[in-house]
Amino acid sequence: MSDIIKKSDLSPEDKKMLTKIFWRSFTIFAGRSGGQVRQHGAAFIWVMLPALNRYYKDDPEGHRQALIRHAMFYNITQAIGTYCMGLVASMEKENSTNPDFDPQSIVAIKTALMGPLSGIGDSFFWGVLRVIAAGVGISLASSGSILGPILFLLIYNIPAIICRYELTFAGFTMGESFISEISKDGLIDVFTKCASIIGLMMIGGMTAANVKFTSIVEFPIVGADPVTLQSYLDAVFKGLVPLGLTYGCLRLMQKRVNQNLILVGVLALAIVLALLGIV
Repeated sequence: MSDIIKKSDLSPEDKKMLTKIFWRSFTIFAGRSGGQVRQHGAAFIWVMLPALNRYYKDDPEGHRQALIRHAMFYNITQAIGTYCMGLVASMEKENSTNPDFDPQSIVAIKTALMGPLSGIGDSFFWGVLRVIAAGVGISLASSGSILGPILFLLIYNIPAIICRYELTFAGFTMGESFISEISKDGLIDVFTKCASIIGLMMIGGMTAANVKFTSIVEFPIVGADPVTLQSYLDAVFKGLVPLGLTYGCLRLMQKRVNQNLILVGVLALAIVLALLGIV
């Protein structure tokens, strides 16, 4: 593996582009125009525009495909998500110059990074740093000191902003070397496959954790406790209804049914089942 490119070795144009991405990353949580379906996908496109406009300046179709490629679900802890942005910028650069590069690998690796990076970011920034900052801030604020809220903001935001800035460059510099090596060695397909598997595991885990169905229907039995419909469903295939509902929504999305219509349909179905006494 070749040496990782240093930040000092980047061209002025690269530094200017990455600095723009860094500043735009502060707006990532403001881009919820995609709702729960795409979360911060629209904002991610906005953040990445300095890179996309630069690398696909003379390639309108490549620029269009890049916009479509990133109009997907995106959600990573803010302070650490810039690593993904820098890496994506590096991969888009490789894709714009290498005709043999697989653009689907960009989506696969981006998707695979969401879970691990969010796990690290949430654990440290939300679970540790914010608690420490709040403890210091509340202690001072409870005694009437104005330093309470000030120190809370400083203790949390200074490390978060520094991390956000450094990881923007780290993702780009490490990514450029990393992508070059694995492309040369023919490992890009292996990484893409592994990233896709991790992404599917994330989706499966999210489905199992967030899609719930519990029926309250009971079948009375003379001289014994009633038997619930849910117990039969669990005996056949635990989680069968949530899995079937998720698959049905996926099929509708593949047929290009509007996601908002699907959400309204699921809500209406839940209301009807509740009125019928099924759930």
